[in-house]
Amino acid sequence: MQLEIRGLEKLSFRERQAVILKESGKPLETIAKQLRLSQSSVATLLTRARSKGYEIVCIIPGGELGLGGEELDEEGSTED
Repeated sequence: MQLEIRGLEKLSFRERQAVILKESGKPLETIAKQLRLSQSSVATLLTRARSKGYEIVCIIPGGELGLGGEELDEEGSTED
């Protein structure tokens, strides 16, 4: 699975850093420590970034969903 963040060009450098860390699953406390900011400053960066309209797109290759090119019959089993 791959995540794509669209609209990063609308964000400041610090907003991008905060968004990437947040969307990577990092908690606010960890982001604040890594960026050497207070948690409230990180929350402000994330709020500003959301207001600018970035979006996360999840890209899942068909193979990961069992859709790797095999034909399925109506009951969901593969045709031989």
